[in-house]
Amino acid sequence: MLRVNWNYIKAFVLLVLVCFLYAFSSSRNEAKKATELQVNFLGDNNLFITHEMVNKLLIVNGENVTKVPKEILDLNGLENMLKSNAMIKTAEVYLAVNGKVRADIVERKPIARVSTNASYYIDDEGQFMPLSTNYTAHVPIVTGSVEKNNLTNIFTVASKIYEDEFLKTHIVEIHQDQNQALSLKARVFNFEIILGDLNDLDKKINNLKAFYQKAKKDETLNTYSKVSLQFNNQVVCTKK
Repeated sequence: MLRVNWNYIKAFVLLVLVCFLYAFSSSRNEAKKATELQVNFLGDNNLFITHEMVNKLLIVNGENVTKVPKEILDLNGLENMLKSNAMIKTAEVYLAVNGKVRADIVERKPIARVSTNASYYIDDEGQFMPLSTNYTAHVPIVTGSVEKNNLTNIFTVASKIYEDEFLKTHIVEIHQDQNQALSLKARVFNFEIILGDLNDLDKKINNLKAFYQKAKKDETLNTYSKVSLQFNNQVVCTKK
């Protein structure tokens, strides 16, 4: 007489049941909608784009991401939507374990503002960045002859100013003439600082700092109209 091993049958039924429940649970989970959109601005420069602007960018087929089933969410597509905004440097969109859609955003960082026949920022990678209606960055103004597709020289000087506490404190304007010669204007002392070209830029900046310290000690800062750093190892001053 054939004996039936009920233990095998029970194990088989249990396995089928577990697989069914897993498939059913996965199917229901995929059909669920995201519970919430959580926007995280990373870094210390979170001024140019708002949560509301992010919500408007994250639209799928005319609906907010929280109204779309998770199984059809295109996370890469959502990231590209965010990156299409000129204020956003990087963006990462992903589903958190709690069912939320998270968007981690890093804004672009302006280091100078061009104010010629056009107005825009130059960011910390030397790229064009439009002005924002939400915030105005307190960065040096760029005047004179400036082309949007040729920002290298301006970017080099603006980067030096951004990275140097002395320059960041004192310099408020970068001017470039038609020959791409550069000059600076300071916040307090009323004289033009002539850089000329970018050769030996670090040495020129060090010469400016040394001159400033001596002239401040001598109380002669306000007696000059021009301070030229164009010549090797010397500062040539023009009195008012």
